[in-house]
Amino acid sequence: MPFPHWYFTVILIAAYIPLVACTVDFRACLSSLRNGTFGDIGLDSHGHNITYANATAISYKNCLAKCGGAGQEPFAWSIFSPQFSAWLLPWLALVSQLPYGAHDKITNLESMVLTVGSPTLAAYSLSLTVLNGRWIARRFAASSRRYSNVANIVRVLTALQQFPLKVANDPALLASLIVLPQNDQWWEEMTDPDWIESTHSWSISAATLIAWVVITYVFTLIDHASISFVMDLVGSTNTLGQCVSSLWLWLLPIVIGWRHLSKYDTKKLKRTIKSANEKVYVADEHGSDPIHAIRLGTSERAIELFSSVDDDVRNDEQCTSPVYNYARFLPWVQSVGLVYDAYRAAAKRAFDHETVDPSVEWKDHKGSIHDGSRLGSRSHIVEYCRLDANEKPSGVWNEEAVRRIFIASLLALLVQWGTTGSAVVISYFTPTRGLSCRSGSYILYAILSTVVWMLLLVSSLLSFAHIQATKHGRSNSFRATTMGTLSIILRRAGKVIASINAVWIVVSCLFHFTNFFNRCFCNSGVLGLGNDGFAVIQATVEDIGWMKSAWIGGTVLAAGSVFTFIGFIQILSNPSLPE
Repeated sequence: MPFPHWYFTVILIAAYIPLVACTVDFRACLSSLRNGTFGDIGLDSHGHNITYANATAISYKNCLAKCGGAGQEPFAWSIFSPQFSAWLLPWLALVSQLPYGAHDKITNLESMVLTVGSPTLAAYSLSLTVLNGRWIARRFAASSRRYSNVANIVRVLTALQQFPLKVANDPALLASLIVLPQNDQWWEEMTDPDWIESTHSWSISAATLIAWVVITYVFTLIDHASISFVMDLVGSTNTLGQCVSSLWLWLLPIVIGWRHLSKYDTKKLKRTIKSANEKVYVADEHGSDPIHAIRLGTSERAIELFSSVDDDVRNDEQCTSPVYNYARFLPWVQSVGLVYDAYRAAAKRAFDHETVDPSVEWKDHKGSIHDGSRLGSRSHIVEYCRLDANEKPSGVWNEEAVRRIFIASLLALLVQWGTTGSAVVISYFTPTRGLSCRSGSYILYAILSTVVWMLLLVSSLLSFAHIQATKHGRSNSFRATTMGTLSIILRRAGKVIASINAVWIVVSCLFHFTNFFNRCFCNSGVLGLGNDGFAVIQATVEDIGWMKSAWIGGTVLAAGSVFTFIGFIQILSNPSLPE
């Protein structure tokens, strides 16, 4: 998807609107303060009274009265251009490398805004996808009993996390797909690399852009560490510029993770599954010779993609951008459970040398199941894939599902708050020490990102509950209607907040470089200190020591959270398939 340049053009214009009120000159104010022009009103970096000749700070009230009121420092292109290019522009360019997935520009734009507005949600969907892939591989490999096509079954179901998977209600269709030898071609066609590894894999352009971002970040850190920390805090955009870069560092593991995992093209999948389903076989009730499913006179197939333009409750589930994998989790787990139950029942009977048709003698064929042992009538094949009375069907809400949600949530919060926390630490300990406009804007971004994730997570749970009620014929009940309506409300509220948050974080970052935050209110730390706040204009040696420690701690915190997440993706992704 082409990067929406107009999106950031609007933000830039919004950022420049307040620049007409540039009236504050902190350097001149400090000079006047030390000359005694303002009287004996000087403060040190801790807010304590000090002789005006040695003053390094001024109280918030005096700043308003003596330094130009509520205005800001003048905009300076010489500051804005290099800082914007070094600290923010590379990350905005990296947004273009997110795997959008859909073939609709509006949907892709929504996916981009949702990702930028809630990195927590993006990291959660990515973590959940990795955990699901490992879970399904281990689930099918756990038993020593095997049936045909097990590796292909795992590959197909894993890939279909990105799509609205639907398993037929007719048990004969699924049983036929798993058992009949004629349907081996269906599984082979569905694992065709033409669709399953056709997009979002590593390319020279993607690798080059990621390398550019990493090198730019490393070089700016080296440059930052190699120079002495500035004494003049009004011009200390280098220190605060690192806050901006740390704040966006979450983008790196998200892009790398999806590039490593997401390799599925929507259009090619639809063509593949349509072609495969046109050639699929089903068991015939009147004989052991299977027939083409097309002769059934129905369009229903064992495995297909859910699609409904009228079902607003399941809107996110139908969006094929990877960031929406959170909405497909429970429906996908349920579908996998249906396939797994049919598979393990067949595998158990094959292990016991039971044929589909009891009248046929069991045969082996070069270590595999003979085709003749896999044929039977419709009733035979349904019975063959039915669990025994003492076996418990796979459920959706179980310990494994809850554990994956919990782990994915922890990892998502680690990425969000690790990178945001880094920016907050660096800003917090840059005098005036305390909560300020800068650190407050970072915290607000992370809070809203977390709120969006929580709203959409709850929305997905309510959506699934609504789906279950609909399947049991209670779609018009008060409970089902309430859950469906509430799911839609929460989803839309989450997306509105995400859109606002995406605009907010870009605007607030631009405020750093346009001197918008260089005003009495922000530099005095009024958010944390209230009316007792004071603006430190020149740092002391002690202040610089705090700034260096915060810079090192913030860098370690951001890098640690990012490398932990990337390590998780690399270690747990692409698990060994059962043979």
